[in-house]
Amino acid sequence: MNPEAEKVFNAGAARANAAYAGARRNVTINPITRLEGHGKIDIFLDAKGDVERAYLQVPELRGFEVFSLGRPAEDMPQITSRICGVCPTAHHMAATKALDSLYNVEPTSAGKKIRELVYNAFTLEDHALHVFVLGGPDFIVGPDAPPEQRNIVGVIGKVGLEAGKKVIAMRRRVREITSYFGGKVVHPVLGLPGGVSKALKAEDLAKFKELAKDGVEFAEWTLAVFKSIVLGNPDYVQMIKSDAYTHQTCYMGTVDANNKVNFYDGATRVVDCTGKEVCKFTAKQYRDYVAEHTEPWSYMKFAFLKSRGWKGFAEGPESSIYAVGPLARLNAADGMATPKAQAAYDEFFKTLGGKPVHHTLATHWARVIEMIYAAERIEELVNDPEITSPDVRRVPTQTPREGMGIIEAPRGTLFHHYQTDANGLITMANMVVATGNNAARIAMSVDRAAKGLIKGGNITEGLLNKVEMAFRAYDPCLGCATHTLPGHMPLRARIFDHRRAVVRELVQG
Repeated sequence: MNPEAEKVFNAGAARANAAYAGARRNVTINPITRLEGHGKIDIFLDAKGDVERAYLQVPELRGFEVFSLGRPAEDMPQITSRICGVCPTAHHMAATKALDSLYNVEPTSAGKKIRELVYNAFTLEDHALHVFVLGGPDFIVGPDAPPEQRNIVGVIGKVGLEAGKKVIAMRRRVREITSYFGGKVVHPVLGLPGGVSKALKAEDLAKFKELAKDGVEFAEWTLAVFKSIVLGNPDYVQMIKSDAYTHQTCYMGTVDANNKVNFYDGATRVVDCTGKEVCKFTAKQYRDYVAEHTEPWSYMKFAFLKSRGWKGFAEGPESSIYAVGPLARLNAADGMATPKAQAAYDEFFKTLGGKPVHHTLATHWARVIEMIYAAERIEELVNDPEITSPDVRRVPTQTPREGMGIIEAPRGTLFHHYQTDANGLITMANMVVATGNNAARIAMSVDRAAKGLIKGGNITEGLLNKVEMAFRAYDPCLGCATHTLPGHMPLRARIFDHRRAVVRELVQG
């Protein structure tokens, strides 16, 4: 085709594309991919083919809070771990900590250290899953690569077979810590009110010390890979910093007594979009600070700061919306509690212009920094003389009534809250999960990415994947996030006219 003919052809194609967009007023991405659960994105276009509004919709529903009713409280660590096969350890540990509170029993020191050891091992391998399998392919393979290449196979093709083997082998080895104490990796049986069910035998310690050392090396190698492939690509850095993936909200995370990141225990700290502390609270106080809002287009609840009230999907200094997860934890804390992670933390904020960082895609970098912290913490714990103590449980003696537990799931802050009768049977269960805490910001992220990327009806597979990247950075678990206390799915069908006005509504349930 000669240059003049090509010019005419391209102009005609552009007009056809615009006309197509004008005729097709909405675009649906269904299903959205590389996340836990099921969801879809509806993108509504205006007459120019620009995005009027984009919605992340979650059509699935889980009822764990309902069918926990009447069950013995001590069953909750096993029941709730079935919510998700990817992060069962998070629910298992949050439930176990809620039982400590419920029975008013303080775990033994060795029992707490074993819990933290298992939990950091879980976080390390779960973060590695997201970096290399779920979110990572968008960067390692490329956001515009064909869909069939944006997966672990495509990642191995980019980083090499040996590197792929390294990732798979290390995740398998780290998971051995969970299976050692919990009997199995998925749905472990480990936590008991007052401690854990198994001690670490002295003769098994050497292999865990070797594993811990290799884990630190693996986490540092992952950071090197990230720097080379992502930070070494100016286009990726520009995308990370772009307005399409930036929001100024509050941030929530668990911190220790020195305001350093801690996954297992501490106080929950919230800072605003300037980095100023808004509040800090314990598990028993969470209801004074966190509330939930509902929207008719999703089964997810949208958490917000209770003191500020629901102000809609708005950002800025007075926003009541907050984020949780790796980026939020780094923003909410004053640093990391281990040296190599602290060095990576300092470099992160120096490179991105100081605290707090508001770029959603920077969550991937924060996740790698947390991998280093988790690996270093594992190494500290396996070298703690008390880790092989047989004193791993304090048996409860008090009558259960009410208990709350908080844990930092890989995806963010997770709350479990139970009430029982005098026989220890559950009369109320509530779970505010990480994805619920993130839900409002995720909705904002999808909407902003769609508006920033789709213009004039120019819709490509690569652009739609970049819209998906807006939610994928949060590593959402929609199965965890969708539940309802009434115990049924209220079906609501709305019929809209051409102006998108509701002309009829049918409700069941």
